[in-house]
Amino acid sequence: MAKDSGKAFDFKLFRRLLAFTNTYRLTFYFVAFAAIAMSGLAVLTPHLLQQAIDNALFNKDLPLLQYYLMAMLAVLLLEVLFQFSFIFYANWLGQNVIKDIRVKLFKLMTSFKMQYYDKSAVGRLTTRAVNDIETISSIFSQGLFMIISDLLKMAAIAGFMLYKSWRLSLIIFAVLPLILYATRVFQRAMKVAFEEVRNQVANLNSFVQERITGMKIVQIFTREATEHKRFNEINQKHKKAWVKTVWYNSIFFPIAEMASSIAIGLVVWYGGLNAAEGGVITLGIVTAFIQYSQMLFRPLRQIADKFNTLQMGMVAANRVFGILDTESHISNKGTELLTNAKGSISFKNVRFGYNENEEVIKDISFEVYPGETVAIVGATGAGKSTIINLLNRFYEINSGTISIDKTDIKEYTITSLRSQIAVVLQDVFLFADTILNNITLNDATISEEEVIAAAKEIGVHKFIKSLPNGYHYNVKERGSMLSSGQRQLIAFLRAYVSNPSILILDEATSSIDTYSEEMIQAATDKITEGRTSIVIAHRLATIKKADKILVMDAGKIVESGTHKELLALPNGYYKNLYEVQFMIEEAI
Repeated sequence: MAKDSGKAFDFKLFRRLLAFTNTYRLTFYFVAFAAIAMSGLAVLTPHLLQQAIDNALFNKDLPLLQYYLMAMLAVLLLEVLFQFSFIFYANWLGQNVIKDIRVKLFKLMTSFKMQYYDKSAVGRLTTRAVNDIETISSIFSQGLFMIISDLLKMAAIAGFMLYKSWRLSLIIFAVLPLILYATRVFQRAMKVAFEEVRNQVANLNSFVQERITGMKIVQIFTREATEHKRFNEINQKHKKAWVKTVWYNSIFFPIAEMASSIAIGLVVWYGGLNAAEGGVITLGIVTAFIQYSQMLFRPLRQIADKFNTLQMGMVAANRVFGILDTESHISNKGTELLTNAKGSISFKNVRFGYNENEEVIKDISFEVYPGETVAIVGATGAGKSTIINLLNRFYEINSGTISIDKTDIKEYTITSLRSQIAVVLQDVFLFADTILNNITLNDATISEEEVIAAAKEIGVHKFIKSLPNGYHYNVKERGSMLSSGQRQLIAFLRAYVSNPSILILDEATSSIDTYSEEMIQAATDKITEGRTSIVIAHRLATIKKADKILVMDAGKIVESGTHKELLALPNGYYKNLYEVQFMIEEAI
């Protein structure tokens, strides 16, 4: 995780960010050239104005005045041209850089361990991937190149001022230390303030996203007033963080404006007296210095403002690089490809815990043969779903070996391993998209005709066609337009069209109506036919046909056998579970 260096500006972080411009090197150089050209052109207009006053107006030379006016017009047109090119391509560069960073970040986030997401707030990650990366673009569009352009402009102006009149230059330069000191203090204060702003934005996003997602719980338990109060507190902190930045701005800019006005007043006073007494300073030079002083102080004030933008972008970059530097990946050093797996599965002395010193799976060993259906039952928290997570390598085991087709799953590439395993979860997740896209997950190799044929095979075609627009019906966010049973049917079809060698049903019928259960049971019989299947179920009546049943308790396998064999065990764990569940169903 990237850490705040504590400096007003982190050059190491800045160099790392600039590395993303290498792909667009020509554009980068052109923008830099435009910045240099703008700084050179900036000093010409006051110079031409001075020449026009001293040489043309005083001598009443109309042709010479027209010449200077045309020259000033040409300089103005060039300034407009370079400023247009500078603004457009600086922004273009910024947008392309953040596009590349966002793509890299999203790709990285899709490879993180599930454990990373177990401990990370969704709203905070969304802030990093959207808001913070967008803020980074301002480094290029409003920060870096603008500051470079202003610094070059100031250097050129300072040099020209010394060339024109070192006396007037010293008057203006005497005021500069005050503004420079104020700017430095301002920069350091704004860095801290912007860090707090980004923290509060992330907190606000996280809170809002979680409450919107869980709005049903909020309303069921009438927590509206409580959540409103908490939101108000978080929003108040967010406001205070922004007000602090406003406070610093309201102090700095009046000081800078006052210093600029004092400098201009001193120039007019000294230069005017010298010109009136016939000294070396002319009226044209005084006029030019008024413009030069404004051009010198304005960029200095703007640099402070643009440094805020740059600083905010750097804070955002620090946070984004913090995720990019996160080491939370499942090792993918396997080189073997798992294709057309036979489906044998072996767990040997496997131990695992989500947290250190808290084992969830305790020295488990079992075999699943090709084409066999194995059921896993047990109380909540026994470790049933954890076995599925480990088989898919969502988490790394602490010790032991998990094998598919007699090869350690670590020897396979993660993509080929997971492509051979399909999982139907109890809580089906559907994207805000059409049913077709939720089934194929935008896999271009799966045609609509193949999906329809598969739907007919497992008996869900009629249900889908009954919906508006059929397979092109948009289920909205998380499939909210469908019932839980309908979402399960979509999940079964999604698993079926992927043609897996190993099928996992995790509590797939635990919370659906009888009609949907009958359809799902028919679909289950079809998609488990001829392939290795692992079924996790609370409802024991759904697993009577399983070839083998593993009974788990507190992370261990306490019994193993067929339905009949387990019922025959006196005082058996499975027998007790079955009898209690049977009596409950009878009572209902």
